[in-house]
Amino acid sequence: RVRHSNTSAKGIRVVRQSKFRHVFGQAAKNDQCYDDIRVSRVTWDSAFCAVNPKYVAIIIEASGGGAFLVLPLHKTGRIDKSYPTVCGHTGPVLDIDWCPHNDQVIASGSEDCTVMVWQIPENGLVTSMSEPVVVLEGHSKRVGIITWHPTARNMLLSAGCDNQIIIWNVGTGEAIITMEDMHPDVIYNVSWNRDGSLICTACKDKSIRVIDPRKGEIIAEKEKAHEGARPMRAIFLANGNILTTGFSRMSERQLALWNVENMEEPMTVNEMDTSNGVLLPFYDPDTNVVYLCGKGDSSIRYFEITDEAPYVHFLNTFASKEPQRGMGYMPKRGLDVNKCEIARFYKLHERKCEPIVMTVPRKSDLFQDDLYPDTAGPDSALEAEEWCEGKNGDPILISLKNGYVPGKNREIKVVKKNVLDHKGPKKTDLTCVFCLSQKSEAKLEEILKEIKSLKDLVSSQEKRIIKLEEQMSKVAI
Repeated sequence: RVRHSNTSAKGIRVVRQSKFRHVFGQAAKNDQCYDDIRVSRVTWDSAFCAVNPKYVAIIIEASGGGAFLVLPLHKTGRIDKSYPTVCGHTGPVLDIDWCPHNDQVIASGSEDCTVMVWQIPENGLVTSMSEPVVVLEGHSKRVGIITWHPTARNMLLSAGCDNQIIIWNVGTGEAIITMEDMHPDVIYNVSWNRDGSLICTACKDKSIRVIDPRKGEIIAEKEKAHEGARPMRAIFLANGNILTTGFSRMSERQLALWNVENMEEPMTVNEMDTSNGVLLPFYDPDTNVVYLCGKGDSSIRYFEITDEAPYVHFLNTFASKEPQRGMGYMPKRGLDVNKCEIARFYKLHERKCEPIVMTVPRKSDLFQDDLYPDTAGPDSALEAEEWCEGKNGDPILISLKNGYVPGKNREIKVVKKNVLDHKGPKKTDLTCVFCLSQKSEAKLEEILKEIKSLKDLVSSQEKRIIKLEEQMSKVAI
């Protein structure tokens, strides 16, 4: 069971010291919410919402395809039905994720079996966007999991209901690594470790696996990590341990901690309640606080993870009346350090998105450096090619002392490799060039004819409009 305090040798209860004991959550006022949004009803256990210091993205109901909204954070209030969407998928969107190294770039996975990467214009959408920067095709079933590499630029991981994991180089549009035979059943989630050298996965076969993606090897595995039949989640912590959420055989929701070096037994297991919503864990590596948001719950529970037993310490619960359909989690650099904000969630209701702020109460107005150690910034530590060659890089950290000031994002460029590049030099066939020039001339003539006929049509319509206007003015008189 979750414990609040320890008992000393003399039998006196000693309350554990922690600067996060008094963290409290507060929902935003109505005018700070995003209203009249038709949140997606698709049955899939992803967060349906992704946030960065500039935008909140929300998967919505869309007829005849899949779409999501991208709203500048300040665009609160009622969102008009005609507000532009990102709508290139032909099936419902199942997961979205902002690129950690470029606040204008977001990836989406869909029931249409594709992954798409989008570049949002500098000040947000003015018209709906249906043309992605790149379409990544390789899955044979719907793609429900999308997650960017934490430290290498342009590296994106996707997992589909074909039980495959693919790691893409978005810069070239190529699948770099495909893991086909490691999961016998549906993958529930995938998490990178801090430097992106390993991934851990939770699978429907009740196993947790730790995988070295570049070697294509499972380096640790725990069968029946949670005995219950409902979905699990597994995430890496900053120290390399793994935190899982799942269900006991008696359908109690559980939180467990595992040491990758020895996964025989969990370091600790906490049982919580018998609700049946999947617990989505959101983890802050700077403070070692983990927040558990159950789908369909109306509360957020949060815990502090420490290096001494019992390792997992319950802090508090943020309770509200409305159940949550999904949840967005702001990266640390998007928080207001002047208000001692240590986390901000974007809770999805049926028709709105409501920010929830977690704060540590402090009297001082000065920068609280114990709450804000240097955090992962937007610069990548490695290029995609360096990671593929075997290099690792920890996140490049930034100070939040004067608040985070976003820099200029460079545009994402996709340079598709030419399959003919490796064929060696080819002699130019002059007859071929001649044929091409003849063909292109004919094509050009055709286009010019079409332009001329369109011009004629426009001028005839203009004449007709003038005539009609004259007739109208006579009628008006």
